[in-house]
Amino acid sequence: MSMNEEIDKNFYKRADEYIALANKHINETQAKPALVNNSLIYGSARFSAWIVAASFTNANDMIADKANAIEFFTSKFKEMLEEHFDDYAQNYNAYMGIEK
Repeated sequence: MSMNEEIDKNFYKRADEYIALANKHINETQAKPALVNNSLIYGSARFSAWIVAASFTNANDMIADKANAIEFFTSKFKEMLEEHFDDYAQNYNAYMGIEK
């Protein structure tokens, strides 16, 4: 499976729209942020499984590639989470609205 697509010009726009939708659920429905996050992760996992399925012509080949697919998606998530975790840690006061 080859999922190494380059980032296109709409990559950040789409990501910002997903974040805006999550914030909308928090603000308008008073959903707890952790519950909204769980929904985002669930949706991402389901969409990722569909992406994998769409890249094969049969279930047996998909199943045979399961470990590679899971490694790809989990390593990408880990890489992106580490980047944003470090960014938030370095800019904690500014991002969380705390005066110095």
